[in-house]
Amino acid sequence: MATLNVNGKPHQVDVEPDTPLLYVLRDNLGLHGPKFGCGLAQCGSCSVLIDGKAVRSCTYAVGKVGPGKIVTLEGLGTPQKPHPVQQAFIEEQAAQCGYCINGMVIQTTAFLAARQSNPSEREIRQALQNNLCRCGTHQRIIAAVKRAAALMGKGA
Repeated sequence: MATLNVNGKPHQVDVEPDTPLLYVLRDNLGLHGPKFGCGLAQCGSCSVLIDGKAVRSCTYAVGKVGPGKIVTLEGLGTPQKPHPVQQAFIEEQAAQCGYCINGMVIQTTAFLAARQSNPSEREIRQALQNNLCRCGTHQRIIAAVKRAAALMGKGA
């Protein structure tokens, strides 16, 4: 039995400590923001925040979470009041198939939270280099990150 703090609420789950966090989030808690992509922590579609840091939940064991605060795409904002990163991705129409967007939004959120000023395109590309998108919306994603930085007061 493990207690997880997910999106600000405690959840008791009866799983083995080596169970991938992704499975618990999707199967036990019904959260479908994080996606199963590669299963090898290489594509980023399963990303979540743990204490503000983006982690790949497909290979992150529940037993490693401890008292950490998990935030999924569903926990960033609401449909009525999206997080600035979510709002920027919506405004820039950065999603095409939508599969990678969870990871892009989560990684962007962690990236911008750690910054004091607006990121350059090179820094954005570097921050997102391990998140795979096969649809080709890279330019819109970069524009969304720049817009999110501006919305968060970290850029122009």
